[in-house]
Amino acid sequence: MAGRSQRLIESEEGSLSYKRNVVLSVVKLATQEISGVSSLNSSGYSVWKKMFNKNYNHGVVIEFGQDNDVYVDVFINVLFGYSVKDVAFRVQENVKSSIESMTDFKVAAVNVNVVGVVFSNTDEVSFL
Repeated sequence: MAGRSQRLIESEEGSLSYKRNVVLSVVKLATQEISGVSSLNSSGYSVWKKMFNKNYNHGVVIEFGQDNDVYVDVFINVLFGYSVKDVAFRVQENVKSSIESMTDFKVAAVNVNVVGVVFSNTDEVSFL
């Protein structure tokens, strides 16, 4: 997988480039739209991987593959009382449909990592 900061898509009409931040914004918005998601979690990724992985940004890892494929890892906190499985599934579906409808990318994988549970909006995160 390529680790570039932008992706260029060429056609007969011309070319279109997407900066990584465009896809990152789509992923963050799509994740926050799901009820049961408390927040993105930036501490779920190991310190060493954060230092050496330039694809990591505040709870989201985006990697571009061949043929306009995109791979997404999302690290989230879930609100207490919600089904972790259902929230994770809805995040996967919403991220995939949002990226594919707003860009020319085909989503190859959306990996949702539930890092913690939040008991109320004012409480701190309890790590699993």
